[in-house]
Amino acid sequence: MPVRLTIRQACLVVALAAAATIGGALVFQYGYGYQPCKLCLEQRYPYYFGIPLALLGVVLPQHGGRAILWLLALLFLASAALGTYHAGVEWGWWLGPSDCGGGGGAAGGSVGDLLNQLNKIRVVSCTEAAWRFLGLSLAGWNVLISLALAALSGVAARRG
Repeated sequence: MPVRLTIRQACLVVALAAAATIGGALVFQYGYGYQPCKLCLEQRYPYYFGIPLALLGVVLPQHGGRAILWLLALLFLASAALGTYHAGVEWGWWLGPSDCGGGGGAAGGSVGDLLNQLNKIRVVSCTEAAWRFLGLSLAGWNVLISLALAALSGVAARRG
């Protein structure tokens, strides 16, 4: 028998899953040193918007929560499209942006400090998957997670 979530519960599940996904990306970045490329960073934006939006759906009345779930479904479909684009760039199916490099921090201090930082910077290409699991890069996993979140949001909004 399938589990039927209330609108508030569905919003909470989406918020927690989206937060776990971003948390995982940050662990890969800061814990394991996998620097994100430009497209990787852009794929995080739907999550940054989706988490507070989903939390808003938890506290709104049911009709407001339903509208939020429809917005989340669209947002995560867009996220899946971004991930598909990036995965296609990694597989060489199409060209990526010409300016795709790393997302390093801002430089500060003296000229010597700047030169030392520049020597340590590794430009991250959007065309190379830094890590794969079961044949999928992080962009590919983003597609699957985003589609799951879009489906959950859409089904919950439809069922109410």
